[in-house]
Amino acid sequence: RTEYSVYGLNNAISILSSKKYIINSIIVMNGSIAESNSQIQNLIKDQKSQIAFLNKKDFLIKCKNKHSQGIIVNFSADFLKELDLYEFNEENICFVIIDQINDPQNLGQIIRTCECAGINGIILPKHGSVHITNTVLQVSQGAFDNINLYMVTNIKNTIDLLKKNDFWVIGMENSLDCKDWYEMDYTKKVAIVFGSESKGIRKLVKKSCDFLSTIPMSGKTNSLNVSASISAIVFERKRQLKSE
Repeated sequence: RTEYSVYGLNNAISILSSKKYIINSIIVMNGSIAESNSQIQNLIKDQKSQIAFLNKKDFLIKCKNKHSQGIIVNFSADFLKELDLYEFNEENICFVIIDQINDPQNLGQIIRTCECAGINGIILPKHGSVHITNTVLQVSQGAFDNINLYMVTNIKNTIDLLKKNDFWVIGMENSLDCKDWYEMDYTKKVAIVFGSESKGIRKLVKKSCDFLSTIPMSGKTNSLNVSASISAIVFERKRQLKSE
């Protein structure tokens, strides 16, 4: 297990209301929003040995972020697990695969977006991409607790495994040679691969995809932030599922 620290009501409530994490300590600022929040009060009433109530001055030494809402939770967790395709039975499973994305802010936003859109899981490579950090958890605003996060040694091998299990694999690229994103069917068993804005998807990973797709740009800027691209695609999938 790895030790993490989060602040704010949403993240604190996600951690404290789950049985998956080991709570190491809870720090609450006297007179804060967190101290008066009824949900927080109920969640911490059985954690008295781990709670410290601090005045504002001492609390701000521990947490300088002005958006903390007066609570910090230090805990231990194993967020990343091995991919197990047998835990899913539905026919419209969707995984998002991340390749060469190194910005923790981006990954946190991706986790939040994918959870909101009903994605079954996010697949991260062991090497070459950002892993779970305090910043990732903070930006995800509690979404990390409700979505599967997988770590794999080799993305290409994982894509091959998915294809053997009847998944279509779509790689998202910024290229005129790719199919328009609206032409793609996201309603089946599908894995969607995204790379960073600067590097894109690695060549071998790209060659392993069944299709390459793109979101055409109409303005002078030639690409979207990766979290914005993911948001567009996963909610297009949600729209397609709803209209079936």
